[in-house]
Amino acid sequence: MCGICGFTGKLEQRQDVIQKMTEVITHRGPDSDGVYMDDYIAMGFRRLSIIDLETGDQPIYNEDGNLVLTYNGEIYNYKELKKELEEKGHRFSTTSDSEVLLHAFEEWSEDMFEHLRGMFAFAIYNKDTKAVFLARDFFGIKPLHYTLIGDDLCYASEIKSILEHPDFMKRFNDKALDAYLSFQFVPQPMTFFKDVYCLLPGHYMWYRDGVVETQRYFEAKFKPDMEMTEEEAVNKIEQVFENSVEAHKIADVEVGCFLSSGVDSSYVASYFEGQKTFTVGFDFGEKYNEIDWAKSLSEKIGVEHHEKLISSEEFWAAVPKVQYHMDQPLADPSCIALYFVTKLASEYVKVVLSGEGADELFGGYTCYNDPRVFKWYQKIVPYFLRRAIGWVCKKLPDIKGRDYLIRATHPLEKRYIGNAYMYDEKQKKALLKNPEIASDPARLTRRNYTRARRYDDETKMQYLDINMWMVGDILLKADRMSMANSLELRVPFLDKEVFEVAATLPTPLRVNKYNTKYAMRKAAARHLPDEVAEKPKLGFPVPTRVWLRDEHYYHVVKDMFMSTTAEKFFNTELLLNYLDDHFEGKEDNSRKIWTIYVFLVWYQIYFGAVAPEDLKPAEKPAAPAVSAETEEQGEDEVFEEEENGEAGETKVFTPVKGGDAAEEEPQEEAEKEAEPEQVYEDIFSSSGKGTARRVKVEEEEDEAPISFTDDIDPDDFFASLKDKLRENFDSDEE
Repeated sequence: MCGICGFTGKLEQRQDVIQKMTEVITHRGPDSDGVYMDDYIAMGFRRLSIIDLETGDQPIYNEDGNLVLTYNGEIYNYKELKKELEEKGHRFSTTSDSEVLLHAFEEWSEDMFEHLRGMFAFAIYNKDTKAVFLARDFFGIKPLHYTLIGDDLCYASEIKSILEHPDFMKRFNDKALDAYLSFQFVPQPMTFFKDVYCLLPGHYMWYRDGVVETQRYFEAKFKPDMEMTEEEAVNKIEQVFENSVEAHKIADVEVGCFLSSGVDSSYVASYFEGQKTFTVGFDFGEKYNEIDWAKSLSEKIGVEHHEKLISSEEFWAAVPKVQYHMDQPLADPSCIALYFVTKLASEYVKVVLSGEGADELFGGYTCYNDPRVFKWYQKIVPYFLRRAIGWVCKKLPDIKGRDYLIRATHPLEKRYIGNAYMYDEKQKKALLKNPEIASDPARLTRRNYTRARRYDDETKMQYLDINMWMVGDILLKADRMSMANSLELRVPFLDKEVFEVAATLPTPLRVNKYNTKYAMRKAAARHLPDEVAEKPKLGFPVPTRVWLRDEHYYHVVKDMFMSTTAEKFFNTELLLNYLDDHFEGKEDNSRKIWTIYVFLVWYQIYFGAVAPEDLKPAEKPAAPAVSAETEEQGEDEVFEEEENGEAGETKVFTPVKGGDAAEEEPQEEAEKEAEPEQVYEDIFSSSGKGTARRVKVEEEEDEAPISFTDDIDPDDFFASLKDKLRENFDSDEE
């Protein structure tokens, strides 16, 4: 794994600038560095040596020397591609996958992606035409950021590298804060730095003559085969996943695996007999500690297991360092646990496999059950009455079943923005010093719902999460935390061929009344004990709600909430009310509190010029561990935003001056809904022409964030409710 950066244009002391940009991402590649520079461009590279340890250094050149490549990632079918390219007359000077990637571009240009299997973010410079070609992999496993400084391009694997460019003006993007407060991350392509963007997953970009031009080459489309049987599905999943794991294990160094009690990482680890696995946990009881589960499973599948118990002091002390490496605030506490498990693994191996992506591709999140259990309720109960019931439920105490009735009030597009929903528009207006920036978070999900409008609700949720939550939370933390510890993390579920199988599964083989990830679990059961394959999803629970009711950490957060940084952005009286109500046990505000705290820590590092090591909270005096037996389990999840455009459609022009979001392609008209009234909003082109078009949207109500963690069986709850409703309403249910 590696880090890349570069810039075009004339600049004094260019060698020093590219060196600084490269050095600040040394953690991505401590083994070696490299620079290419001519009168037009400077390209920097840091290497973590995985394949072709002797001759695989970058930059890499083609036979004629007119193409220059710097690249971050792995191409798992590079040996097959090399043979094919050699038959076409290409000559190779190394055995690296990097050189294969460059020759693939030379042979197929923009059509190269249909030949690739892997994860990647790369830059190719053509010395003759002065064109720069950037690309990001199918699902967004590897990051790539860019901006224009005047008419010159600057790009990097991490934003901190761009900040080293002396002509880049660092400015805070308050629109990103608005989105972050709802999603707990920043939906891409937006970032917290004005005029800095993420190249979206499945996109490539040309930079020519001062113009940035992007195009989508891949979209994760679901095409269910309704004739597929369960046996056929399980056989296909088992076959393609085994092939993917073997491909992802290709390396010239040792490869390890993460292991928790869940089915995803356990399924991956089942192919690691005799090799090393890694787990971390917290000293707060079984709810927050999967070490015993992992240890037991490791013995059954025959792996060498390593583990670490994270103390409260270690966790809180790591928050600033983690947010520094993130580049942008991410309020998912599990990213800190991931930091520790990658650090543990890096002491033994250079490459590790993990289970990210299984939930999004195969339907693993518990909330994917909602459409099935809501269907009859929304059919029996008229919309106006559902709204009344939902309004009444909002006034009730936090009792079991309340959130189900609130969520069932509206159609999917109005209620689901992803797995995490922190603050709604009304709450943001009350919280922010500048309420004008507060907006409806659904505006950022709308384009994905439009593209997924022909899917059933379960598949719409998966599509939304693949394009937002998975990229903005799951893969962001996976890349940044592994790279912070100079460890390459590979994700065999997020393989192009695995997705081709997942996309054909009928919805009942993904989510049904028996379980989530139904068919995938059946495939895993052929390799794992039944209790692991069928284990309900737990996620990576972190005891933040427990800590925030501890006096020491209450004061750590309170001090931050009373800081000048907090005063700059927020109504601190309201922040303290959230904190006090949680501390006193009146409400569970832990996720709201954590979202603000993480942002403030991040802001002080990147805009307050405070070194991460200076933001460590004071050590807590020794005390007995807080019991977590009576605490409810919480899920900390998020999603992100994605661009539009069919693969092969008209090009997308992405601005970096005068706008905060990348230009979207002409949006297909949404299908008309029978229920809520329609309004229109102006969507302005940011191509510099200032044109606008009318896009039909649904007007959203101000609603409180909704939890997806009720500790009840939704089928039992709604079956009971159904009987009660039928006593009062006639049903014409089919």
